[in-house]
Amino acid sequence: MSNLYRVGCAAGFSGDRLGVARPIVDEFLRLGEPACLIFESLAERTLALAQLDRRQNPALGFEPLLAEMLEPILADCLLNNIPIVGNFGAANPEGAACLIAKIAKAQGFPSIKIAIVKGDEISASVFIAYLDKQGQEALSNSSLVSANVYLGAREIADALNAGAQVVVTGRVADPALTVGPLMAYFKKSWNDWNFLAQATMAGHLLECGAQVTGGYFADPGVKDVPGLDSVGFPIIKFDELGNCYITKAPNTGGLVSRMTVTEQLLYEVHDPARYLTPDVIADISQAQLEVTQENQVLLSNVLGHQKPETLKANICINGGWLAEAEISYAGHHAYERAQLAAQIIRERLSDVLDLRIDYIGSASVFSSEDGSGPSFRAQGGFEDIRLRVAAAHMNKAIANQLCRELTALYTCGPAGGGGVRTSLRPRLNTLVAYVPRDLVRSSFEFFAGE
Repeated sequence: MSNLYRVGCAAGFSGDRLGVARPIVDEFLRLGEPACLIFESLAERTLALAQLDRRQNPALGFEPLLAEMLEPILADCLLNNIPIVGNFGAANPEGAACLIAKIAKAQGFPSIKIAIVKGDEISASVFIAYLDKQGQEALSNSSLVSANVYLGAREIADALNAGAQVVVTGRVADPALTVGPLMAYFKKSWNDWNFLAQATMAGHLLECGAQVTGGYFADPGVKDVPGLDSVGFPIIKFDELGNCYITKAPNTGGLVSRMTVTEQLLYEVHDPARYLTPDVIADISQAQLEVTQENQVLLSNVLGHQKPETLKANICINGGWLAEAEISYAGHHAYERAQLAAQIIRERLSDVLDLRIDYIGSASVFSSEDGSGPSFRAQGGFEDIRLRVAAAHMNKAIANQLCRELTALYTCGPAGGGGVRTSLRPRLNTLVAYVPRDLVRSSFEFFAGE
């Protein structure tokens, strides 16, 4: 057994850049050492959208770019014993497994071993008692679409130890995609909290793809990053002591530095001493980062504590319809005309819809619900403003009034509006509960084919 095991991440979200797995796999092939490739493509919003897709077509509900992600590298991974682990199963892991089997067969691998992690979908009887009062009221006023609990890494590890070449999951904690392969390879105890914590933070560094290699880090003139047009996706090298080296494939753009790793290490961490995951509570309050060579940083001294007694569950309920509409104003008094347009919409619809108004180019990211807030005025005033108005309603016809009224601004004024875009789509609302882990039954099974 090699002292080092490598894990490369080729996706940080659904819709991430295609083709980034190729340099990672090429590096694995060049080295010829034990390695695994992961795809992290499932956020809370992504799973909600996947549930909507599955409601409309039971054959859908998994990662829509799955074929494009896997086809270029699947054969090389199968031929060279590089397992693939991904949460690209989303709301339909069986559907994803079916597609992967078809791709493999078309590439000359008719008997690929695909494991499906099961148990993240839970029934109402499991979680309803653990919703807070507000959540219970919301559920009582709407219809349940789905409930998924965040599973840990054990089923992934068990599947790999059983010979899985591809492991398809639905809702698992993001770091579990890395923890599972590391636990399978090093055969550590599931009570080795320090190792689990190190593995978890390794997965945390990988889970957002190019964020840790300079992508989300870049700020021209402040935090310059070379070659962002070809940014390399991350690879970790992990040893049996839990030391984690974060790097990227050679001859790719981007940057791995103490600063990029620090930013990603702290990303979405509510308490550095208690980062809760299904497998362990990780403590990075004493973690150390050391640059060991160009584009390589060592993470060490992550501590671990016994895993939480509960698992987080996201519950999706019917959220009615979301209407969005935009129109642009350019030239003299662009901002003022956009404000007048918003005033018209507000006066015509505020009695039936709770409106969200943004002035893109002036106040959107930082604005308040009524569109007020900080604005950023260029010298001589704004040259163009895009007005965005959004509203949600349980009644489709009422929500659609927003789209119609904003479209009417073309000729109903103010002057010079153009580029109208409208959309009306179903939406889901999300509730959160924490359920005792002994109420959740998780496992894996091998895909048997159609």
